[in-house]
Amino acid sequence: MKKTKTITTDDILLKLCQSIGNVLTTATDSQVGYSAMVQKINKTSLKPDIGCFVLFDGGFTGLVVTNFSQQAALELYQNYMLKMGMSQDDLAIHHTADEVADVLGELMNQVVGDFTGKIRRELRISITQNQPKMLALNKQVLLSVDTNLDRPQARRVSFTTENNNIFYLELAMDKTEFIQLEEFEQMDEVDPDEIIESAKKAQSKKTQNDTVDVDLDLLDELGI
Repeated sequence: MKKTKTITTDDILLKLCQSIGNVLTTATDSQVGYSAMVQKINKTSLKPDIGCFVLFDGGFTGLVVTNFSQQAALELYQNYMLKMGMSQDDLAIHHTADEVADVLGELMNQVVGDFTGKIRRELRISITQNQPKMLALNKQVLLSVDTNLDRPQARRVSFTTENNNIFYLELAMDKTEFIQLEEFEQMDEVDPDEIIESAKKAQSKKTQNDTVDVDLDLLDELGI
């Protein structure tokens, strides 16, 4: 008999961790890693100093929460803005600044977008997500998925920035298994940056060729 492949809740959690690590490492040009140990928890919650939550739905339903210490939030924000070309003097120095929440919200949007794309390519499952909500907090706020989960599971994973500041991921979703019955080819990953860069190079090459053609025609007319 053909051996079937099973994808569990923890496999999905691992893909989410990989998306967070890869996207934040690339976006901030600094190393962001995660613990190999996962903690089982009873409930997800937003915690100080900055919390973010995203709901996703479709092939499965879940809630993603990230909780940043003020040190981790500022480090990720500042590294991202410095990579984007902003000077050190123009950066916010308090984690409660609106631009810190805006940048972290954008980063988490990129993370969840990468995650949903990965799920679509590797599992052939379509899920959608809402816009990440980022809040500066001084108290803990409990969150739950607004749906009936038959066997809810919650997990917590710690992440470490390059400067050893800590932030946490919490995931809540129904205990589930996806069983692969037939082999299929995974769709190639599409990098928007590569597409844009290739288009720019093609356009530049076309412009150069057009310029050369015009110059040669002009030289012919002049008899040179």
